[in-house]
Amino acid sequence: MNTLAAVNIDAELAPRFGRGWHCLGEAASYRDGQLHTLNIFGTRLLAFATSDGQISVIDAHCQHMGADLSRGTLENDRVVCPFHHWQYDASGKCVEIPYCKRIPPKAKNRKWLTCIENNLLFIWNNPEGKAPAEGVVIPHLPEQDSGEWLHDWHLDKLVIETNPRELVDNLVDAQHFGPVHGTPTKYFANIFDGHIAQQIFHGDSESLGGDLVAESAYYGPATHITRMRAVFEGMEIHSILLNCHVPITANSFELRFGCMVKKIPGWSEEQNRAMALDYVERTRDSFYQDVDIWAHKIRVNNPVLAEGDGPVYQLREWYGQFFMDEADVPATLRERREIVTVAQH
Repeated sequence: MNTLAAVNIDAELAPRFGRGWHCLGEAASYRDGQLHTLNIFGTRLLAFATSDGQISVIDAHCQHMGADLSRGTLENDRVVCPFHHWQYDASGKCVEIPYCKRIPPKAKNRKWLTCIENNLLFIWNNPEGKAPAEGVVIPHLPEQDSGEWLHDWHLDKLVIETNPRELVDNLVDAQHFGPVHGTPTKYFANIFDGHIAQQIFHGDSESLGGDLVAESAYYGPATHITRMRAVFEGMEIHSILLNCHVPITANSFELRFGCMVKKIPGWSEEQNRAMALDYVERTRDSFYQDVDIWAHKIRVNNPVLAEGDGPVYQLREWYGQFFMDEADVPATLRERREIVTVAQH
């Protein structure tokens, strides 16, 4: 390979990870009294909950001699290092050394900013170390508070060996729905507005129902939420899809996919749960058709596009803002832009 080309590729794929909130799954799964190893953002982190249910995420390696704290134990709300039994509290600070009374001031691991929304745990990543700007939040889903919905997310987790941008590109891909999902596009539009990028899709699906309307948005670079409705077997089915990822390296990421479904009025709890499980399985099958594509495609930085393909380059410009310092983000990316790729006939 040409040396200059190799340098350019390395620079482009340098492991700077996107600024934003990243989903780590259901919060309840961390409240089990165990230490949870997180291999994300090119490093290793440790997640655990104290006895009052508060979840902490800290750097996983001991400041003393580098042991992996996630292989230690959780005792009295403290993480005990497996190497020399240094003890760290939920703030990441070493609070006890069994053979020494004086604790070195630098014996403190970074504590990562987290939040819990919609029963999900999120972690904030920013290479500059800054907190989220005003309004940069994961939106609360009012459906989580409604008795009309089944609140189980039915989350799947898997690892995809590619750059996360391959996943995000789907937000503007107007023409894959027919070939991949058997759901030809009848209307397709995108809206870019600050840190949020939206997709509006209308089509018909044999597996998910006719008159399908899917309105979705990325909130930052990694958390994608879709509200969907369709007529399935004579009933209007409402669902919410969660599609989120956390980078492991520059070319691999953890993918979490989940779905929750609205109850059918007049049906029993048992009937609704059976319906929801069936519909979740259908959405999972549809989503995994995309996963198979991502797992085997290559990265194309300058794709040759045809009319009707969707605003791929505009999306990548929007996505790029999360990989630069906030002060360098062009003011134009804060302006609302709406692009209709396929108009309703």
